[in-house]
Amino acid sequence: MTKEADAGAGVDEAHAWDARLGWAFGLIADDPAERAAALVRLADAQGNVRDARRRFNALWRLPLPLGEQDRWQDPAFLEAHEMYVEAGKYSLPNGLWNRPPGDIRTWQGLPYALLFLEWEARYPQEWTRHAKEWGTKENLIRAVAVTDHGETVRTKLTDLVEIVVQRAYRCKDREYLRVARAVDSEDLRGRLETAARSDNPWARRHAGYVLWLLDRPEVPNTIHVWQNWIAAEARG
Repeated sequence: MTKEADAGAGVDEAHAWDARLGWAFGLIADDPAERAAALVRLADAQGNVRDARRRFNALWRLPLPLGEQDRWQDPAFLEAHEMYVEAGKYSLPNGLWNRPPGDIRTWQGLPYALLFLEWEARYPQEWTRHAKEWGTKENLIRAVAVTDHGETVRTKLTDLVEIVVQRAYRCKDREYLRVARAVDSEDLRGRLETAARSDNPWARRHAGYVLWLLDRPEVPNTIHVWQNWIAAEARG
């Protein structure tokens, strides 16, 4: 494929993502009414996924005369599976599953992966109520924690680290240290230093720890390291 054809295919794929999930940016809107409307769209999409999964599961439970391997030869079973997969493409978090191999920096679904993480960071209660999936959160954070992102993505990831260090710990938040190391910059450190001097006890503790680890790239981010750091801070 030529470079021009490859670029054209990327544009087409990006348009396909926008057609399926463009409404989801409403989930991170400042306007509560816009978020509420997006949640209605999400509920409809998730309902379609549940319906498709029920049809697929019903066929899965049917006995087959020649054994298990025959399922994937049955046209009705294959169609039900395809319908389930297709319905998931229009919903969250399902639409972010099964990312194809390759560089995440060129994946057309990256804006929606960042959206999912920003939704959890900015509106954690709504995310927990409507789309809680800790494994997806963890996998996405690990996937985006790479260097050489474009400036827009680097800024978004820096914003996410800043948001997360200022709150009480939530499941898988520890993975954001990977992101901080991947996008380490003067801007990020300035934000963390501000947080570490704030009146927010969570921000002081979390931001201080991230800054400490950024200066020690060889130190792993383990529970043992965290506990030792907390103990040293308590001793002054």
